[in-house]
Amino acid sequence: MRCLALLFGLLVLQQGHCFEFLVEGDWETEMPLKEQHGRFKRGVLTNEEQEDFEAVQGDDITVESYRVESRITSRFCHTTFKSFVVNSGPNAQSIGFHVQIPKRAFITNFTMNVNGVTFVGSVKEKTVARNLYAQARARGKAAGIVRANSQDMETFKAEVHVPSGNRIEFELHYQEMMYRKLGLYEHTLHLQPGRLVPRFQLDVYIYEPNGIASVEVPNTLGEHFTGLAQVTSNKHKAHVVFKPSLKQQRKCDNCTTSALSGIFTVKYDVIRESAAGELHVSDGHFVHFFAPTNLSPLPKNIVFVIDVSGSMWGVKMKQTVEAMQAILDDLTMDDYFSIIDFNHNVRCWSDELVQGSTIQVAEAKKYIQDIKPNGGTNINEALLRAGQILHKAANQGMLNSRSVSMIILVSDGDPTVGEIKLSAIQKNVKKIMREDFSLFSLGIGFDVDYDFLERIATENRGVAQRIYANKDASEQLRRFYSQVSSPLLRKITVLFPEGSVSDVTQNSFDKYFSGSELVVAGKVLPSDGTSLNSFITASSDRLDLSLQTEADYMRLDAELARQQHAFTGFARQMWAYITVNQLLSERSQAPTASRKRKITQRILNLAVEHQFVTPLTALLVESEEANEKLLADSPKDPRKGCCGGGSGTVIPERTPMVESPPPWVQLTTTPTPSPALGPLPERLTIVDNDPHFIIHLPKNNMDVCFNIDSKPGHILNLVSDPGTGVVVNGQLVGSKRVGVEKENVKTYFGTISVFSKLDGIMVTVSTDRIQLTDSKHNHSFSWGATADITQDRVKVSIVKDSQVTVTVDEKIRVMMLLHRVWKKHPTSVDFLGLYIPNSNQYSSKAHGLIGQFGQEPEVRVYNLHQGADPLKKEATMEVKGNKLAVTRGWQKDYRRDKKRGSDIFCWFIHNSGKGFIDGHYTTYIVPRLDSFLQRPL
Repeated sequence: MRCLALLFGLLVLQQGHCFEFLVEGDWETEMPLKEQHGRFKRGVLTNEEQEDFEAVQGDDITVESYRVESRITSRFCHTTFKSFVVNSGPNAQSIGFHVQIPKRAFITNFTMNVNGVTFVGSVKEKTVARNLYAQARARGKAAGIVRANSQDMETFKAEVHVPSGNRIEFELHYQEMMYRKLGLYEHTLHLQPGRLVPRFQLDVYIYEPNGIASVEVPNTLGEHFTGLAQVTSNKHKAHVVFKPSLKQQRKCDNCTTSALSGIFTVKYDVIRESAAGELHVSDGHFVHFFAPTNLSPLPKNIVFVIDVSGSMWGVKMKQTVEAMQAILDDLTMDDYFSIIDFNHNVRCWSDELVQGSTIQVAEAKKYIQDIKPNGGTNINEALLRAGQILHKAANQGMLNSRSVSMIILVSDGDPTVGEIKLSAIQKNVKKIMREDFSLFSLGIGFDVDYDFLERIATENRGVAQRIYANKDASEQLRRFYSQVSSPLLRKITVLFPEGSVSDVTQNSFDKYFSGSELVVAGKVLPSDGTSLNSFITASSDRLDLSLQTEADYMRLDAELARQQHAFTGFARQMWAYITVNQLLSERSQAPTASRKRKITQRILNLAVEHQFVTPLTALLVESEEANEKLLADSPKDPRKGCCGGGSGTVIPERTPMVESPPPWVQLTTTPTPSPALGPLPERLTIVDNDPHFIIHLPKNNMDVCFNIDSKPGHILNLVSDPGTGVVVNGQLVGSKRVGVEKENVKTYFGTISVFSKLDGIMVTVSTDRIQLTDSKHNHSFSWGATADITQDRVKVSIVKDSQVTVTVDEKIRVMMLLHRVWKKHPTSVDFLGLYIPNSNQYSSKAHGLIGQFGQEPEVRVYNLHQGADPLKKEATMEVKGNKLAVTRGWQKDYRRDKKRGSDIFCWFIHNSGKGFIDGHYTTYIVPRLDSFLQRPL
């Protein structure tokens, strides 16, 4: 996330090991903040300049091989570019090795073998490296730096003078974290060797411990290379290989030039079985990835602030208008918005937020279409006006307490009218923004002071992005908006048990957007335990969430050791990568020189330890004898006033690891349920297995059992209580019909629902997922994480792969136990058990197969005698005016032992409970999972 463009300029003027070097460029200097308000000179390559780029440069040279290898493990990537080149010309000449790398990457090493002299790189503090460099330069044995930037990539350049017939081998390493955007991770590699290569090969190895959901290699190199990229994958691993032959590289059959030029892209996503995310522990470090799905978007309150100064005239304005047309169409009736356009003056399309209705959107689009750019740039007044609109809406009670309020600024220039001092604008904007307001900054073109836009976004819980003024600028704007248009969660905090971790990266986040990912990393402290737990709290549209997951300390390391192409040090490097990026962001916002020095020292220590070339470190490349030295450090972007920040997602200032969770969350250190009414009692009503009903009658101190022999697909009403508005229904699923007659198929509960009519909320628990729905939303959760979800009066507590407890108004509680079976079992299927305490506070209107016993009947058992089975006594039961022949037997309570269960002795009622339940069991069959009983029984 910082500039990494590097250039070695190395000129060997005579054969042997005596080198002379030409220094081209100045050392990086930092500009005081107060001097940063002037226009910056363009510092990126134009499209025409980029067309001249070649990975290997020189006349009469032979590129014998060119290899690219990326190893991606748990979203962290180590990439190596390697080339073997021969000077096949008659004379000595300079040969260049150029690699374009992502701006967010850290170079970690560069090695080179020239004429038998091997140069090996090491990252050092910049002052140390400079001193060593200066000493070598004084002896004529040092190389200088020239900086070069392009749009999304930056260029590393090494040039060396090679005698005729001699060979040179280049090898560059860099590391980067994969960022998830719009539901995918995208890995890009710039391929432009500039000539035909006999042995060209690219390999991308992906290993994801929780599984790979998809891998795709879009054809970004043109039709010439259609179908040449091969992908092989299984659940956890993928291998992408691109190996065009000489013939396939040629532009035409008789051509001697290469058609290989462009960006090679690999996109993938991972399997997410747990709403709590993935917790990976390796090499004494942990990384927690959090990217929940199946949540409904939060309502948005947006003020669009658009620069319409004279510099926006022409293509910039046309593309901005085009993008805004599409963005406005994306608004819903739940969203509120307004538009401000500014030059030297500030105009408001509406002084108040308006609903995103079809009529309002149409009027806003017409307003945007009629804008004519001219004049200066009054950014300060425009942003203050936007903040005032949000304040006004909040004061009038217009803003949903769970909505997301944001300002989206689109500008191509520096302030030229009104307040032009950047530090003053920063203070003004920060003062007017509430804690719940966010600012997103989009800088269009090359001349914009992106560093300033980045700082004001970071300080106000937003992100910044550069929009390049070319033919697809409108698409860049729309793509950015797509990344922030669906906020799913607010106030997310990731916590860990006290004493289990240290050095945790940012663990509190203002928002989570659909298709993105939140990442927290840290060090694992020594422990006697075998696993690490993490706890997440967050709020969505109507839900309060508490999620829990855990990871074994040793399991992942053992698995990585078996993987040939895995990056075994990923967790350690990812933690350092995230930490350095966050510290660089903090450094750019440091309020005092003392604070800045402390942050600088931390960055230096980490960058040297983990071998990252950052704005504060340099790569010193030395020969084996250490008598020749080359130096490379990060270039200063001419658009920036300081060395912090860069393109991509901006990381806000770190927050402490330990925070107070919301009052509704109950955190534990072990995956145990946290239902509102405490643990389930020892004796209760149970429906489990085939399905076997065990009705506990506390006044009679008795358990009565019966079976229901219904059909798969039937929905049985268990509790129907119009008084409390609660209904509990269960849908039957049949065993596999392999080698058995249809009439002998066993049935189990495959789905159980709890519907609270007063809240309009239904919780549907199946063996696959847990769904919470209301009139507008459908939230879905897996069995893969321990979680507490609260919406209005309904609370859902999930214990990972074990049980779900639904509590309504702290009065009615239903627990469902998950039974998993061997997937290849010839007949058995996964099913649910139902456990309901007798203390539930039903109304007098309650009924259903279980609900009717809320009013406990009088029961008398007598005439106890020996039955046909000597192990089972028989008796007569009087209940509800009926005399029933009953058998003494037992059923199972599986709460403590899901495999064997615990015996519960009960009086068994034959014929599907006839005489014990009101009516016939078929009268309890209902049409839908939310149906109440309609017929009197």
